[in-house]
Formats: sequence, structure tokens, C-alpha cells
Amino acid sequence: MSGDRDWHQELAKAVRALRTPDFPQALVAALGTLVSFDFSVMFAYRGDERPLDLFDNFGETRREIFVSIYQEGPYLLDPFFQASRDSCAPGLYRIRELAPDRFYQSEYFRSYYVRTGLSEEIGFFIALPEEVRAVISLMRAGKRQTFSEKEMARLRLVEPVVRAAAEYHWENLSARFSAERPDPEQEILERHIDATFRNFGRSLLSPREREVAGLILRGHSSDSISKILGIAAGTVKVHRKNTYSKLGIASQSELFSIFLGSLSQMRSTVVVPSRK
Repeated sequence: MSGDRDWHQELAKAVRALRTPDFPQALVAALGTLVSFDFSVMFAYRGDERPLDLFDNFGETRREIFVSIYQEGPYLLDPFFQASRDSCAPGLYRIRELAPDRFYQSEYFRSYYVRTGLSEEIGFFIALPEEVRAVISLMRAGKRQTFSEKEMARLRLVEPVVRAAAEYHWENLSARFSAERPDPEQEILERHIDATFRNFGRSLLSPREREVAGLILRGHSSDSISKILGIAAGTVKVHRKNTYSKLGIASQSELFSIFLGSLSQMRSTVVVPSRK
């Protein structure tokens, strides 16, 4: 069984690379013996903080979309980010298993995610100390078929080994969130990004309308929002109508544009205290 032999050989290389910068690439090579994929990216999440890019194998053009632009704010609407923030149980997931019911009709998907050109994304979720989550994403691009159930089963068989290795390698990852952000400007900016999302439309919208707007932006339908907030679907529709009216818009695309505009305006107005 050459496939099993290749996996074991590449896994051995990954084990030898533990606690070295070569581990992520070695792990990706090992996983590549089990299933084929085009790209891999590994992000670390902690609360609402800006994600850390632990590893990726994108070229410069793709990295701009997948990493640089993503870290500027779109991550707030990413199902993997949301699942990590909500302490999703460790395991292997398809993005569609975690995404809201209208994710693929959401403006986030149409305006940002579709630019990645992915046909599917799956991710190993790793629980680390101090509320940190690492996600090892495997991606297929273009018109390639999604991962088959047979391929997912093959990956689930090795998931405990992948998770154990990642837990050991990134055991102290929490320290990097502080070490890699010594710049006070960056820390203030990140707090403002989170505040912008939580307080989006604060001057015009009621607290409930802001909740509804946030869930709409993530890709939830009225029925899904009603279950999350414990209110009738008809009430959700009233809140949606009032939200659009107060913001002077008529569509989700305009809501998404206002949200991105709020992020952009926030970045241009952040004032960093001088260090004396």
C-alpha cells in the first residue's frame, strides 16, 4: 500500500520537525499523501483578535486575498473564525457545515469569498491553551470537485494524530498574540475593528437591530436569526426592514458596503496616544 507508506514516511518527517519552523510545511506534505488539494493555510484565533497567519502556501497574488485582505476585517464574517470564537469542538469540518444557512447567498460570500476562487475549504480545528484555536485549512480551487466522503473519512482517521502533533507544536502559541503585536497602534486598531462590528450602526439602530444586522452580514436567514435570538421570524423581518430604512438602503449588498465603509473610516480615524 504505497499510499500508507508515503503517509507514514511524510508523517515521520513532520514529527521530526515538531517545534521547528518546518513543521507546518511537513504536515501539509503528509496530508497531501492522503488527499489532493491546491492550497493550505493555517490561522490562529483568539477571541476577536486579528488572526495570526501561521503558514500558507499561496503565491503573492493569492496571499493578498487570502491573508492580507482577510486580516483587515473580512475575517469577522468568516465561518471558521466564528466557530473558533464560539469554541467549536476540535475535529475536521467542511466550511459549509459551520456556515450560516444563507452563507452562499451572503454579500460576504459574493463580494469577498468568491474572489478566492475556491470550490471547497475544509479545516482541522485544534484547541490550544488560553482559549486559542488553530485551524489547518485544506482548499480546492477552480472547478475541482469537493472532497468526497471517502476522502473525508481518510482524513478523519488521521485527525487524532494531526491534532496531537499540532497541540504539541503550538502549545505556547498564546504568547505569540502578544509578542507579534508590540505596536500600540495595531492593538488599538484591532480593538476598534471589533468595536466597529459590535457597534455597527449604533447611532441609528437599536441594540436588537444591530444584532440582526450582524447576523445578516454573516449570512443567516430570517428563520435562522429567529432561532438564534429567540424571536419570531416575522419580528426579524420587521427589524430587517427598520434597519434598512434607518440606514437608507434597500439590499444586503448595500449593508455590506456600509459595514466595509465603517471599517475603512475607523482605520483612517484611529488616534494612537503618543509614548512619552
